[in-house]
Amino acid sequence: MHLGWLEDFLALVDHSNFSRAAEARSMSQPSFSRRIKSLEDWVGTPLIDRRTHRIVLTAAGERFRQVAEETVRRLELGRAAARSEDAIDRETLRFAATHMLSFTFFPQWLRRLEAEQPVQATIALTSDHMVACERRMIEGKAQFLLCHHHDAASTEMGSDFRAVRLGCDRLIPVAAPALLKDTDPSAAPQLAFTAESGMGRILASARAPGGRIPPRHPVFTSHLASVLTAMARDGRGITWTALSLVKDDLDGGRLMRADPADEGIEIEIRLWRPRARQSVAAEAFWARIISEVRSSDELQSPM
Repeated sequence: MHLGWLEDFLALVDHSNFSRAAEARSMSQPSFSRRIKSLEDWVGTPLIDRRTHRIVLTAAGERFRQVAEETVRRLELGRAAARSEDAIDRETLRFAATHMLSFTFFPQWLRRLEAEQPVQATIALTSDHMVACERRMIEGKAQFLLCHHHDAASTEMGSDFRAVRLGCDRLIPVAAPALLKDTDPSAAPQLAFTAESGMGRILASARAPGGRIPPRHPVFTSHLASVLTAMARDGRGITWTALSLVKDDLDGGRLMRADPADEGIEIEIRLWRPRARQSVAAEAFWARIISEVRSSDELQSPM
């Protein structure tokens, strides 16, 4: 059954005449009649009472007319909605970002971009832990992934993706001053990242070559750097976290470096995208980012 057959049938109902209906459907009357007959064959019963000189629907035809009208209406609404959704999608930039960067980096970065030139698209940001963000990218639910990166750490972003370096940060161990006043850092309670955390993945991979392993029995774990930092600020233990997240706490004396001799781990802030071509809006945005990074001589191609 073809949608056109339903439209033919409804045209015949509207015009009550084969010739006028065929003309309205831009076809010859014989072709139009064959299409109506094909629809009747598909339904399995006559829809038009051909015993009369004027167009009269059979009882089955009257019943089917309601179905045909509703079907055509719903299909038209569905097509319009799909086209509208596609237009919105083509004008939307869909980002996945790790929790910390969603708060510490993304807003300022976007503000700076828009101060130079407005972004001509709707911005949709999904904030989650690293594993979930990678999954969104692989499943095509996000066009860009904003996350931290270290070459020693594994990533699901393989050869089907490419990245650009937007900036840098540093992972450092911190604790509340009161905790460290009378406690040896090596004996202090440890606050650790869970396996879903990108920070935790980086920390474990970067420290392994030096023989430093994550604490076996931390007193508290979370995939959120902000939560671990809050716990450390409350004197609950030592945690590794991003310098950008705790700079104000360090300056204000609410936290201090647990091991001043430890320079920490330098990490990158990267923006990932699929290698496959994306929407016009996404490609325009990427081209703009690449141009800006090149102009500041910070471009780095990991692939």
